[in-house]
Amino acid sequence: LRVGNILQADTEIVQNPETGDYRFNWTIPHEQTLSLNVNNPIPPLGVNQQEDIVAEIDQLFEDQFEEYFGENLTDEEVTAESLRETLKTIEQQTGKRAVVVYARHLTEGLELVLVLPEDTYIRKLIPQANFITLEQTVEEFYETVTDITESRGYLASSQQLYQWFIAPIESDLEDLEIDTLIFCMDAGLRQLPMAALHDGKQFLVEKYSIGSIPSVSLTNTRYKAVKDTPILGMGASTFEELKPLPAVPIELKVITQHLWSGDSFLNEQFTLNTLKSESRRKPFEIIHLATHADFQEGDSSNSYIQLWDTKLRLNQLRQMGWHLPPQVELLVLSACRTALGNIETELGFAGLAVQAGVKSALASFWYVNDESTLALMSGFYQHLRQPDITIKTEALRQAQLAMLRGEVYLEEGQLKGIGELEGIDLPQELAARGNQVLSHPYYWAGFTMIGSPW
Repeated sequence: LRVGNILQADTEIVQNPETGDYRFNWTIPHEQTLSLNVNNPIPPLGVNQQEDIVAEIDQLFEDQFEEYFGENLTDEEVTAESLRETLKTIEQQTGKRAVVVYARHLTEGLELVLVLPEDTYIRKLIPQANFITLEQTVEEFYETVTDITESRGYLASSQQLYQWFIAPIESDLEDLEIDTLIFCMDAGLRQLPMAALHDGKQFLVEKYSIGSIPSVSLTNTRYKAVKDTPILGMGASTFEELKPLPAVPIELKVITQHLWSGDSFLNEQFTLNTLKSESRRKPFEIIHLATHADFQEGDSSNSYIQLWDTKLRLNQLRQMGWHLPPQVELLVLSACRTALGNIETELGFAGLAVQAGVKSALASFWYVNDESTLALMSGFYQHLRQPDITIKTEALRQAQLAMLRGEVYLEEGQLKGIGELEGIDLPQELAARGNQVLSHPYYWAGFTMIGSPW
């Protein structure tokens, strides 16, 4: 603008929405137009950031969770170099090429820091995604993606978010043949269902496995296969004050007897004492809880998992001992909900794996109906046992793709399309709802892997 004043010409600013690059034009009276190209301008790094912006951002996010949970959660220090070494080691063990994408708000716009398995990190600034605009778009996306009455009403906001979060780094991801994205997000962004971002042709989940971490320092990055791990399945189908979950008995039976092997406890057996004693008896390394879980505002004691006899509060999870060797590899909550836009709720959900002391957690941003939860969970365990699936997020991705593509569906009172199972009989109240296609992102996009994607 100052240049325009000097030249006595109006300043025109044109931005490339994919790269964030700017072109400034000044039309000088009786002269040709003067242009200046500026590549993705980023504010200068501070002294600490020059040393390692990755360490700074990761520590910042860790501090947020430690303040919320009211305790020191780790003394782990993360640097760009240590994170690169982790990504390279995981690739050697799993064959999956992953990157970590940090996203945070700056006064200048949305900042993306992409940490690669090789070389240095890549830093991009998206000025048009300022805090207010981004917040409004996220809220619009959340409302439309959970509205099944509008078959494609989510596309506008979904595509806009794709242009902000993915398009600026897409060429780098393609050049490096990346197949796994691990997002580490700032406040207001941690409940964003990244799987449903859309590029105009396809969803992000059709390209990548996707995971979410609170910070790298709070994540167990060591790899361990879980294919032969027995599962503890517990849940409730009826509640005094909450909505019934009629598919839970079938869900537990299918998972513990047909798709996996393990023990199952239902309703009256689903008590705090039984959960505590059984989960450490073998010990089980996969715990599947088919029950309501609610993440509410305020401190962590307000959020809970509903058992038969009590509510297991988020701040009580550490008492279960799941963090003790051998650490529980995976905690699954199959009927979960959170409140969009509340920072405490967001921190509780994003920190679920950390507070539970487990390596990974699978849960949903919003409450999904019983039949689609059964479809997603059945598909997840079916794919997790496949020889060519080496990480948890890829098993989740394959389950989501099967629903998106209409390969898993409800027909004539059965859930069909789950591996070798000819059909899973639905309870009468669900069968009465008729045939259903589960391709709308409401049914599959809310489920996310929190903590280690491996």
